[in-house]
Parts: sequence; C-alpha cells; structure tokens
Amino acid sequence: MHLLASGSPLPLPGFLNSLAGPLDHYGYWAIALLLLLENIGVPVIPGELAMIVGAIFAATGRAGLNVVGVGFVAVIATFAGAEVGYLIGKYAGRELILRYGKYVLIKPHHLDRAEATVSRYGGIVVVIARYIVGLREANGIIAGITQMRWVTYSVYNLIGTCAWVATWVTIGDVAGKNINTIYKDVNRYSIYLLIVLVVLLAAYIVLRVLRHHRKTHEAPASPEAQGRLEVREELEVREELEVREELEVREELEVRGSEAHQDGPGVQESPRIEVPKPGPQST
Repeated sequence: MHLLASGSPLPLPGFLNSLAGPLDHYGYWAIALLLLLENIGVPVIPGELAMIVGAIFAATGRAGLNVVGVGFVAVIATFAGAEVGYLIGKYAGRELILRYGKYVLIKPHHLDRAEATVSRYGGIVVVIARYIVGLREANGIIAGITQMRWVTYSVYNLIGTCAWVATWVTIGDVAGKNINTIYKDVNRYSIYLLIVLVVLLAAYIVLRVLRHHRKTHEAPASPEAQGRLEVREELEVREELEVREELEVREELEVRGSEAHQDGPGVQESPRIEVPKPGPQST
C-alpha cells in the first residue's frame, strides 16, 4: 500500500475520493443503514455499491474499516431488513402495500408479477432475487404477502444474504487492492465504454419507440374510431341475424310443402271457380 510521508493513504481516484468524508465520519453505520433501508423496501442507492465502496475503503486502509467487518455488518443489516420487510408484507397485507407502495416505487403490476413468481418457484426465488435490483427491495414484502412460512423464508433469506454479501464484498476487496491499475485501465478504455453505452441507450430508445408505435396502430386511434367500429360490428350482427331468420323461414316453408305432397289424396285441392264468359248482348 502506498502511503504519504505522514502515514495517511493516498487519495482514491475518481468519485471514490468524494465518499471519503461520509465514510470517515460514519463508517460501518453508513453501510448498515443503507443496506437496512434497501432490504426493508425503501429505494436508496443499490446495496452492491455500498458494499463495494466499503470493501474498497477497507482494502486500502481507509475510514477505519476492515473487510471482514464490512462483510459482517452487511450480513446483519441485510438479513434484518429483509425480515422486517417480511413482517410488513405478512401483517400489513396487500391492500396497504398497494395504497402506500407508490411512495417506494412498488406498483400493482410489479407486485402481481412477483407474487406469481414466488408462488410458482417457492423459496429459491428469495435467493435469486438478491441479485435483481427492484425485486430485491420487495423480496421480504412479497414473501410476507404470499404467506410463505417464516422458517422457510428465513432459511432462504440467510442463504441469499450470505451469498450476495460474499459476492460483492469480495469484488470490492479485489478492486481495492488493484484500484490504481483498474482506474488507469478504465480511463484508457473509457471512450470505448462510453460508445458502447451510447449504442445500448440508442437501441433501447428505438425499441421503446417501435413498441409504442406498434401499440398505437393496433389500438383504435380515437373514441370516434372506436364508436365507428362498434356500429359496424352491430350492423354485421344484425345482417347475420336477418339472413339466419330468412333461412329459417325458407326451411319452414319447404317442410310444410313437403308434408302437403306426402299427404296425397287425403288433401283436397280447393275447387277452381270458373268465371262465365259474358254472352252476346241482345239488341
């Protein structure tokens, strides 16, 4: 580790140096609070970022942090936050979550999709959801709403928490030990990274526009168009009914005619009335 003559570590490159103040002041408490809030369901900065930054500071000897300490605090805060989320979902219920979920970016269709996934795959979703931003925040709440057994949820929650924390703290520790090399490489290839990000963003925007354009053309353009479509459908139904009634009348007449022919002599024809021709007038 490179140190200044005074014994203090060299400043971290890039934005990491701007985080030195809060971490020097709050240390483990800052990491714990961020992870606790995120796993309860409050949208804050992603927990991965908090753990990576904490591990980088620990690996470079800053803020009085230790890598093992960062991992231990992260496991406790993450597990506890998810357990609180489970209790909220179980006892507050779906209606209360839907009413106030908009304040923490939980929408009804998000909840429906997540509930269906949990109901289908069970506790393993709790582990997988740890690595999915958006689903992780509502992980405990959804498990509580679906009435997953507390013991089952807690076991999967602990497994997912340990795996998730170990992944990102390890990445942060390795990054911290090679931070200067990584930063130089990032600066060297940043222009290419920027180009890739711009291309991906442009492709995403184009796909969204095309999807919106397709939905617009599939749906009626306006209420007037919808009204015309309904009138046309009603006319078609009426015409179909009229044709059907006409066919039924024809069939009925044909049946009656065939019955009359089958009766034969039993049916007397109505006598013809001959109208006498007028004779010559007498003069």
